[in-house]
Order: sequence, then C-alpha cells, then structure tokens
Amino acid sequence: MGLVHKGSRRIVVDGMVYRWRLRGRPTYFQGLAWSPCTFAVEHADTPGATLVVTTDQPHPSNWIGHEADPVLPSGVAASVRLALREGWTPTVPGTAFRLDLSGGFTPSH
Repeated sequence: MGLVHKGSRRIVVDGMVYRWRLRGRPTYFQGLAWSPCTFAVEHADTPGATLVVTTDQPHPSNWIGHEADPVLPSGVAASVRLALREGWTPTVPGTAFRLDLSGGFTPSH
C-alpha cells in the first residue's frame, strides 16, 4: 500500500525525489507517549517498498505534553540515506522496510 498523498511532503535526497509523511494525529500509544513517533517515505515517481522510520522521540502532538523534537527534512534525508545503505530498494515492490532508530526512546509511565 502506498503513501497517502494528502499531507505528504516532497524531498530530494542525493538527486532522487521522495515523498514523506508524518501522521498528523498520534496513534493511541503515541498520544500517551508509550511508543515513539514514526514517519513513512516512498519514492515519488516509482513507489515500491515504503520505508517506515521509528524515531527516538514522542509524537509532537502527544496528549501528555512530553516535549518532542520535530521531524525535520534533514532527519528524513539522513534516514533515507541510512535505509539505502542497509538495503532498502525504494522502487522495488515489497513489504515495508522498517528502520528502527528508537534506541533512546523512554516511554511515559
């Protein structure tokens, strides 16, 4: 399943065009800051396997007021580069490629 176009943003990483999207409203677990924020990336012209990145931050719109760094295009670009090094092939159909960067995340209690 491809990325929803509404709310997605365009980004160019090393000459390749991608689209990325952060879920506007947090999931229940993200809202309570029990699980970290995630975002998705796909190739803009030939979408194949979607990249799903799990960050080490709570969702910016969490319900309990935990401070969160915003997901910036520079962070998205760095995640794309890392995923490509780890074997993500964005134009080849397949299951989602998961990149887990949540090592420093501490869930709320």
